[in-house]
Amino acid sequence: MVRIRLARTGSKKKPLYRLVAADKRFKRDGRFLEKLGTYNPMTKELNFNKESIEKWLSVGASASETVSKLLNKEGFDLKLTFTPKEKTKKDEPKKEAKAEEQPVEAEEKAEE
Repeated sequence: MVRIRLARTGSKKKPLYRLVAADKRFKRDGRFLEKLGTYNPMTKELNFNKESIEKWLSVGASASETVSKLLNKEGFDLKLTFTPKEKTKKDEPKKEAKAEEQPVEAEEKAEE
């Protein structure tokens, strides 16, 4: 599946991003299919090729969450085509542990 996303370039503490069309299995800064534009977060400047983006979207590419937000500011009407990751199992035991501690405190107060 093709995804339109950002690939980081630039130097340390001076980020610059490329807007690229890449297979979602490729590394973030690795291989890509086509360069679609650039984004400078320091100046909030976004340059892109509108025709190329429309072409990729028409053939079924999805935009990442960040790219969707950036392009929506520029006049595109994109919605998220994928759902964010759900909470991991690591988060669940912490919530259960807190829930177990509260009734114990209530029982101690009841005994007094």
